[in-house]
Amino acid sequence: MKQLIDPFGRTIEYLRISVTDRCDLRCSYCMSEDIEFLPRQDVLTFEEIIRLATSFAELGVTKIRLTGGEPLMRKKLPELVASIKAIKGVEEVVMTTNGTLLKKYAQPLFEAGLSRLNISLDTLKAERFHTLTRRDRLQAVLDGIAEAKKYAFESIKLNAVIMRGMNDDEIVPLTDFALENGLDISFIEEMPLGEVGYDRSVTFLASADIKNAIEKKHVLVSSNYKTGGPAVYSAIEGYKSRIGFISPHTNNFCSDCNRVRITAVGRLLLCLGNENSQDLRTVIRNGCSDDELRDTLISALKLKPEKHHFDLAEEVQILRFMSHTGG
Repeated sequence: MKQLIDPFGRTIEYLRISVTDRCDLRCSYCMSEDIEFLPRQDVLTFEEIIRLATSFAELGVTKIRLTGGEPLMRKKLPELVASIKAIKGVEEVVMTTNGTLLKKYAQPLFEAGLSRLNISLDTLKAERFHTLTRRDRLQAVLDGIAEAKKYAFESIKLNAVIMRGMNDDEIVPLTDFALENGLDISFIEEMPLGEVGYDRSVTFLASADIKNAIEKKHVLVSSNYKTGGPAVYSAIEGYKSRIGFISPHTNNFCSDCNRVRITAVGRLLLCLGNENSQDLRTVIRNGCSDDELRDTLISALKLKPEKHHFDLAEEVQILRFMSHTGG
């Protein structure tokens, strides 16, 4: 079987697909307040997404994550989950969500075969949530988490982007919230994607500092737990929950990179920190055969760089927002 192997010998087994650029929040580090969303015809159809997922599975991809924007803004998403889960070779379908719509969709997602949920949550304070997301939706997120806990997902994990002077005083409260609810949590160093209106060199907080804050209250124990992503996990004595640290600045994880992304408009993005990409939507809409599509994917891997380079002292190099990328 042909496989997706990049020029540095890394095998691609993990695909992230953005199903929409739309979102019901406006998180400051993810998008601008006055963002213009894409015309519907520019976004991949479900049929195109399924065809791409099938081609990737035929080339060895086993894990597919659905992202956005907010993926649950896309109508009939549980049906897409079920269709991707049925593809031969796909071992798990997972999702990253802001949680605001989980109260409605947790059950149908579980029944469709979704195995794991990542839920973005940067604060437990309603006023601060409104400041960070520009929307008053914290209770909807908390209700969504409570609903998701009713179903036997393999894991439910919180994702928190920690920024100095903005929410770094909530490192321990967020950890405690995860522990009390039997959830995992990953703390993420903010990535310099898009102009956000503040100086990221001032708000940047390293994973080591986050870990030190947690260790003032809890005993962290090294863990070999892996999910296929970039997080490095620790356990906490007395709890089943795991604490992850995603460190694109201070612990470059590119040597183990096993993933690529498809944006909502069908661009195959080879690296989150680079602009190298391949237009797959045009290839599909021009009537390519399945063999031609697979050959395009294999050829595109030549564009995958060895590593990303994030420098907070420089001007922003990647102008697209996270909402355009799919996380």
